[in-house]
Amino acid sequence: MPHQANVALETRASILGRKFVQRFGETPHIYQAPARVNLIGEHTDYNDGFVMPAAIGFSTEVAIAPRSDRKLVIHSENYSEQIEFDLDHLPAARAGHWSDYAIGVAIMLERSGKKLGGINLLIDGDVPQGAGLSSSASLEIAVGYALLDLTDSAIDHPAIDQTNIDRTKLALLCQQAENEFVGARCGIMDQFVVSHGRRGNALLLDCRSLEYRLLPVPEGTSLAICNTMVKHSIAKGEYNQRRAECEAGMRALSKYLPHARALRDVTLQDLEKYGHKLPDVGLRRCRHVVSEDVCVQQAAEALERQDLPAFGKLMLESHRSLRDDFEVSCTELDIMVELAEKAEGVYGSRMTGGGFGGCTITLIKAECVDRFQQIIQQGYERAIGCKPEIYICTADDGVGRIE
Repeated sequence: MPHQANVALETRASILGRKFVQRFGETPHIYQAPARVNLIGEHTDYNDGFVMPAAIGFSTEVAIAPRSDRKLVIHSENYSEQIEFDLDHLPAARAGHWSDYAIGVAIMLERSGKKLGGINLLIDGDVPQGAGLSSSASLEIAVGYALLDLTDSAIDHPAIDQTNIDRTKLALLCQQAENEFVGARCGIMDQFVVSHGRRGNALLLDCRSLEYRLLPVPEGTSLAICNTMVKHSIAKGEYNQRRAECEAGMRALSKYLPHARALRDVTLQDLEKYGHKLPDVGLRRCRHVVSEDVCVQQAAEALERQDLPAFGKLMLESHRSLRDDFEVSCTELDIMVELAEKAEGVYGSRMTGGGFGGCTITLIKAECVDRFQQIIQQGYERAIGCKPEIYICTADDGVGRIE
């Protein structure tokens, strides 16, 4: 339940605060940033398209306080490691380490003109790693928001109103950190919804204009996230390869569609007319993105009129396209979706996240959740020989200060 999740978050924040005092000897401010799940619209964000994510109750918490020198000291409770950097000599390249996400954000803040002072940071969180729920964006946004709030409070005035932080600029800066420093060429979706999430709502986001609108998730439904336990890392080659394939397809199509800046501007009719100009792989990659954009907009209309069966059918169409045309699904994800489709109370199910493992997202009647969990656990373990994790979630708020 949401209330229980909030109590757990407040408890974790209190524990983190005590640990900070023990480690650094002073009382910190504490911030949280959620994980996210994408209901529909996969691999469309970096093609200027449409997505429909929601923030969920898993989170990264950051405790922070200033230092008197120019050192950035970061301790991770999850990894039981501490690193230390001189802010005047931040690394020029990533280390392939969890700290890259935090350091990348600090570097981008400095480049943007923010003069950071010395800082102690203590990080903890419960976002499942490698599950496709955007633990990286959760960490980036939590750190970025905390650094901005602390820096602006120190420079401008001591009791800054948090609404002064531009959440869209924060999201763009953290995306830049992941693109340029970490080396994952992700789109804006993850950082944006972690910044802008609203309890009880998904977001329909236009990844070109960054305009968005809230879409209430109907009462009486739950978001069931099923973790295949197959871990992935989007900083590795497949994700970047898919993006490169989309870009190559767009370059080829632009010879015949000079008005088109990105695949978002291409229609299914355009692909029927000019698709033969592309290699088979390129055509299938482009077809997924173009059809997925149509699905997202139809899904938004279905959600607004609360036509959940129609919404569920679009989720399944999305999964098939990701499996067959974009080729980012895997056996475990496909089996999880097949099991969900047969369960009582399920409207729709699909893989979510970058792919190659991670999780599925299922929209289900809340009253059917218990039986659903039993069916998925038993069926998946029988088929794969591995026990999945199942998280029952609701849409939650974006980044903010806890205390």
